[in-house]
Parts: sequence; structure tokens; C-alpha cells
Amino acid sequence: QVALVESGGGLVQAGGSLRLSCAASGRTFSRHDVGWFRQTPGQEREFVAGIRSDGNTDYGDSVKGRFSISRDNAQNMVYLQMNSLKPEDTAVYHCAARLKMIRALSAGRFYNYWGQGTPVTVSS
Repeated sequence: QVALVESGGGLVQAGGSLRLSCAASGRTFSRHDVGWFRQTPGQEREFVAGIRSDGNTDYGDSVKGRFSISRDNAQNMVYLQMNSLKPEDTAVYHCAARLKMIRALSAGRFYNYWGQGTPVTVSS
């Protein structure tokens, strides 16, 4: 079992930065892939970034070059550094975890554990 808690969201002006954190419980966290997804009302959930248990990463097209995902297995933490934020980045951001697998990191349906989310608002 893995429990996830996100933090770090808030209000920021366009062009600014935020760092989201995802704190995980459980002794097997290092064997889990972790993804960040975002959702706005009426929209489908969107893949933002993911990091495999071995450290390989992937990003959604809309955030490539602006966002960076990292993990600290010793602290059971995953981070999402968001730079050059745009109003269209406004959403609730969720982290999710799954035991490592070969499936694409963007495949949300394969994640077993989800956090409650942290809201990010980017003003223009």
C-alpha cells in the first residue's frame, strides 16, 4: 500500500515558478513509478510528467522544456518543478503511483494509488 500527499500548489503569476511535492508512505516506494496528472472541471485528466523506479522520465507535450520531475527515494518524495507557468497550466495536480511496469508513464489507468491533489492557479 502507498499513500500519497501532494503539497506546494498555490497562486502564481504567468511566467513564475512553483515546486510541487508528493510525499509517499510505504516501504516499497522505490519500486514504484510515479506520475503527475492534472485536471480542470469538465476536462479529461491530462498527463503532466512521470518518473520510473529507475529514474527514467517522460513529459506531456504541453510542459516539455518547462517542467521537471525528480525523486528522492531515501525521503519517499517526488517533486515537480514548474517553470515559465502559463494560465493554461491552471488545474488541480495529482500525483499517482504504481508498481514498476513497462506501460507508458502517461497511461493513467494503470496507476493504483492517487493523492487528493493540490490546486495550481496561474494568473495572466
